[in-house]
Amino acid sequence: MSTETAVLALRLQGPLQSWGFNSQFNRRDTGLFPTKSALVGLCCAAMGLDRGSEKEKNELESFSKTKLICVAIPCKSRKKEFTVKRIQDYHTVQNTRDAKGSIKNDAVLTYRQYLNDACFISLFKGDKTFVGKVAESLKNPVWGVWLGRKACIPSAPVFAGLFATQSEAISKIPEFEGKPIEKFSHVTEVSSFGNGIDSYMDQAVSFNIHGRQFSPRRVMLQEAKV
Repeated sequence: MSTETAVLALRLQGPLQSWGFNSQFNRRDTGLFPTKSALVGLCCAAMGLDRGSEKEKNELESFSKTKLICVAIPCKSRKKEFTVKRIQDYHTVQNTRDAKGSIKNDAVLTYRQYLNDACFISLFKGDKTFVGKVAESLKNPVWGVWLGRKACIPSAPVFAGLFATQSEAISKIPEFEGKPIEKFSHVTEVSSFGNGIDSYMDQAVSFNIHGRQFSPRRVMLQEAKV
């Protein structure tokens, strides 16, 4: 790893997004901001990393050393600004198992939440060599990328640029319209527990299909200043 840092920017825009942070069994919720584990998973797919592989483990260790900022950007058309809404859909699932491991004969209802018309810019700050490698993968992904779930396809290129600093990213990414980050609601990953207001269990340790593992990270939510 080098001693220089850089900032990798991701554009997360689409008619549907879903960022689960407390999903259990038949209820699959979404947070109002992207989770780090989901974004890291998106990047791992772009890099073509097999789940549970040694290579994935090494890259996840590198991701854990990055700091993430997720910024909510108003989604606009030429005529109006869209209001972000959280909706709930339901699915029926067959062949689920009960507590004893037996197959159930009846279909089970599952409830799933999505964000409508949301747009985010997420900034990963980390080792220049590492985030540069991730940037190249996002330009030409090995596997498909999506916004939390496979049904949530991006409506704009996910790769939004590689920059020397956060200030440069904010000044050059069109969605910021030249405004400072304080003008947007954003979630910042912090190093000290005392500097945060909440903890998310979304620092990916392993995406092994037989048992995913996560560790906590501390964040600060800051509302937009009018």
